[in-house]
Amino acid sequence: MRIVSLLPGATELVCALGLADHLVGVSHECDFPPEVVAGLPRLTRSALPEGLTDPAAIDAAVREKARRGEPLYTIDEAQLAALAPDLILTQALCEVCAVPMGQALRASGRLRWPPRVIAVNTYRLMDLFECVQQIAEAAGVPERAEVLLRAWRCRLARVEEAVAGAPRPHLLLLEWLDPPFCCGHWVPEMVEIAGGREVLGCPGEPSRRIQWAEVLTAAPEVIGLIPCGYRLAEAVESYPLLTRLPFWPQIPAVRNGQVYALEASAYFSRPGPRTIDGVELLTALLHPDRFHTPLREQAAQPLETAKILQG
Repeated sequence: MRIVSLLPGATELVCALGLADHLVGVSHECDFPPEVVAGLPRLTRSALPEGLTDPAAIDAAVREKARRGEPLYTIDEAQLAALAPDLILTQALCEVCAVPMGQALRASGRLRWPPRVIAVNTYRLMDLFECVQQIAEAAGVPERAEVLLRAWRCRLARVEEAVAGAPRPHLLLLEWLDPPFCCGHWVPEMVEIAGGREVLGCPGEPSRRIQWAEVLTAAPEVIGLIPCGYRLAEAVESYPLLTRLPFWPQIPAVRNGQVYALEASAYFSRPGPRTIDGVELLTALLHPDRFHTPLREQAAQPLETAKILQG
């Protein structure tokens, strides 16, 4: 089987199922596992202007594309045709995050032998489990899904056992900073399993633009910065945007030095095998006396709140 993945999380799922050798093309954002994707053709690119780094400018550019009805991504249809895939993996969850289902269907429909197209849509963690089964069945290896999912369930059960009966800190995960967005879809459920309470995000619901007044009212005890698609260093660099807010020192998490930058791209932005790692990372942050993972040192950075505010 020849598989094209237009979604980073789907690429990781294909590899976790032992199907890496069947991948013939990926999206421009697919970067893991690096030893697999490094030499594969890139079939997509962003339609946003190059060089955008400011969160507000990125948000404005996305909104302008939406206003004009223009796609945020382009597909190299000539290369797609040359690869002749049997299966294309895409998504219909968010037109901002990756190539949407409709665009992938139009491109695949122009091929001489149209492939099967599967939308890997994750609203809740259970959806992620079902996507694993769907991909495995499409590839003819349903038994591999059972092995993988059994391992995931065991890891999540260990987390839930570790935090059972512990106080649940009030946590705010910010998926964008300017303008601010709370987390959504599967991420609030990750917080719940990890033994916390997400103060603004709702499980299964999209992330939404919030007002800073809501943050003050919610009074989170812990804040995690997970700007969509950002790596850890980029999340750290974005933190001064928040320290300039005049009310920032009033928030309990800031006063207590419980503000963290997290590796969003790997563990929160893209549902896939590393989502389970993300649950464990949150657990280690919220309950360090009950659970530990090396990711706490590798994928999370405490932001020295007091020093920044005094600087």
